[in-house]
Amino acid sequence: MAEDIKNVNVEEEEDIITLEFDDDTAVDCYVLGTFELNDKEYIALEPEDGTDDVYIYGYKQISDDEFEIIEIESEEEFDAAAAEFDAIMAEE
Repeated sequence: MAEDIKNVNVEEEEDIITLEFDDDTAVDCYVLGTFELNDKEYIALEPEDGTDDVYIYGYKQISDDEFEIIEIESEEEFDAAAAEFDAIMAEE
């Protein structure tokens, strides 16, 4: 699980999200996609840093142009969401 997110900026034309954390670090991430598990939505993000990391967060669509990224607090929920993402990627 990651540090607390302070701010999120979106560059729609490239599907890039900039995550700004409480420690004032920022990470640009590609949006890999959203998926659903147990009636909750999640978003998968790949940082532009060249690593194989994938960030998984809760996702809530607020309007056509606005959404919220939610920190996953439970390690059990995070593990389940990560396993679902891995299963989806294996199918593709």
